[in-house]
Amino acid sequence: MSRLMEMAQKADSVAILGHMRPDGDCVGSCLAVCNYLLEQYPEKAVQVYLEKPADKFSYLERFDTISQDAQDGQEYGLCICLDSGDKARLGEFARYLDQAKASICIDHHVTNHGYAQENVVQADKSSTCEVLYQFLEEEKISRAVAECLYTGMIHDTNVFKNSNTSAATMEIAGKLMAKGINFGKIIDDTFFRKSYVQNQILGRALLESISFMDGKCIFAAVRQKDLEFYGADYSDLDGIVDQLRVTGGVECAIFLHETENHVFKVSMRSNNEVDVSKVATYFGGGGHVRAAGCTMNGSVHDVINNLSIHIAEQIA
Repeated sequence: MSRLMEMAQKADSVAILGHMRPDGDCVGSCLAVCNYLLEQYPEKAVQVYLEKPADKFSYLERFDTISQDAQDGQEYGLCICLDSGDKARLGEFARYLDQAKASICIDHHVTNHGYAQENVVQADKSSTCEVLYQFLEEEKISRAVAECLYTGMIHDTNVFKNSNTSAATMEIAGKLMAKGINFGKIIDDTFFRKSYVQNQILGRALLESISFMDGKCIFAAVRQKDLEFYGADYSDLDGIVDQLRVTGGVECAIFLHETENHVFKVSMRSNNEVDVSKVATYFGGGGHVRAAGCTMNGSVHDVINNLSIHIAEQIA
């Protein structure tokens, strides 16, 4: 029995937390644990707490049970933190970690230095869902759990294209496919299919993007007024930075999303040379070598100028 399951077996109640603005790996890993635990221990109280995930993940089992209530007064025997590189990224739900009798963090962010009582951080893995797979008994993984794990893996690997994809990643994906999941539909519906609004805002970001450093870097920014104009929210911005990254000749792509006046969420992606986690960490963020982010204050030009200094140090 894995350490995770030993801890879960001893606890009468379990809280499951992920990072703010949950992506596919976050939602997938949280619901995978939730479903797996309730399938093995239906008598236990298990609750996932996340900011509202994108509706495109609503096909995942128990999606509709996710709570956004950080003040429900519950205290848990065990708190499981997934895919969150630091405690701050748990947001207001961190109170459940603080009040739990026991806690464990499972993650793959290289910038995670451990904030739970027990921590399993494997930065060489493609996704938290890949790390999590090791804690589950393969024969007990249901189709519902397999859908959750597969969803997380495709989203953090850009459908098995990123450099963090390994032979082991593909072997696990194959085992999950063997559970009977509709893997093609999962990829199409959650990764490639976009709404009319998403296409509009993607088009605007690409149209107004600017390349610099002799074409080795590119950035685009979406301000609050743009989101209001299109009737969009942060979940409609998925994929913009990845589209910028595949621009010919680009080594590093930057996407800025204004969360409040002169406050920007920064997403960075690189292809070969730049370790964007180093840049993000300098500005109080974190992530992976090829994908990282942070939050910065100032005008768009202030933010880009500050980032450029650190990116330029790594570009030959």
